Amino acid sequence: MLVILILYGIIIRLYFYDKGKHNVAHIHAEYSAFEAIFEIGTRKFLSGSILNKKIKLVHLWMEIHQEELIADWNLASKGDDVFKIKLLR
Repeated sequence: MLVILILYGIIIRLYFYDKGKHNVAHIHAEYSAFEAIFEIGTRKFLSGSILNKKIKLVHLWMEIHQEELIADWNLASKGDDVFKIKLLR
């Protein structure tokens, strides 16, 4: 598991070899006691729970960094090192 960004208190993570449960490219977003999983390609909420205002932040950030997220997912799904993604370009 690797933290790729902390976005206003939301920890965005990718897990290595993480294709089992969701079988789609996705990220884990953690905030306080909440955790939610989002599909990278569509930004669709897959599971978990998190505050609505945090969902909006994650969606916006994912939209801006779509290409970088896909590149990181491809690396992580093979077990390779991923790179951290900056808050803003």
